[in-house]
Amino acid sequence: MDADLDTLALVLYVKIDELLIGAPERVPWRPRVGIMPRISDAELVTLCVMQALLSFTSEARWLRHARLHLRHLFPYLPQQPGYNKRLRKLAPTVNWLIRQLAADTSVWSDDVWVIDSTPIECARSRDAVHRSDLAGWAEYGYCASHSRYFWGLRLHLIATVHGLPIAFALTGAKADERQILLDILGDDPDLVLARSNQTLIADKHYYGRDFEATISSAGLRLLRPARKGESQRADQRFFRPLRQVIESIFDTGKGQLDLERHGGHTPTGVLVRVLQRLLALTAAIWHNDHTGQDVKRSLLAYDH
Repeated sequence: MDADLDTLALVLYVKIDELLIGAPERVPWRPRVGIMPRISDAELVTLCVMQALLSFTSEARWLRHARLHLRHLFPYLPQQPGYNKRLRKLAPTVNWLIRQLAADTSVWSDDVWVIDSTPIECARSRDAVHRSDLAGWAEYGYCASHSRYFWGLRLHLIATVHGLPIAFALTGAKADERQILLDILGDDPDLVLARSNQTLIADKHYYGRDFEATISSAGLRLLRPARKGESQRADQRFFRPLRQVIESIFDTGKGQLDLERHGGHTPTGVLVRVLQRLLALTAAIWHNDHTGQDVKRSLLAYDH
């Protein structure tokens, strides 16, 4: 196993263990009397991060690989059903840990954010769509950037220009991106209140007089391209190079972390697999930041 990945796994485990000891209410409830798990919550979360970094989309294949190569890090490894069940129960914990790790970086306080959404495809065949437990949440949508229709969800992501996830939401494919952004900010008002002069870079779909007034009243400066028929907007010269950042972040999520090959078939299953990949991205940036790496979002040291 690569030494860089081993180092990341060790320091990440220690960090997660410290966080969970300090916030025991963040882990799933477990009765005091009974069989204690042979792998801790911190170990299991670390294991799921390594799975994402090494691009194992099959849990069964991942655990077979881990038994051959990771015994020096994980003396006990669960069977696939137990791993899946524990991981789904840990979804709220993983969600919380993403924020804790992100806030423990030097780039958390960056004054420029990028926002966009990307498809999370969940099925392709008509039969699979009709049978899916995701029906009612997942739906048909259109991805303009790739000129394709899909059936599934959308990941709405606010990130720094270094790719660090700041906030996110997973919605149906047809959800209004503007309303989701307002909901994200409304659900976490301290996120903006703690900052001043924050710039938010978005595409042309984030428009509207009322929407932009709400964004401005929240203390955010919205930067987007002019729509057809609009006059040239201020600061357009800064938009294009920065706008490519969010596409690059999604490329990392889909190309290196297999975001669309999540393999989830239920709402909880899809949710935890998306969170798993966001945590893996955050953990890599967190480690690169603490070790002084120039490129915070680079996963090259950990994907083999």
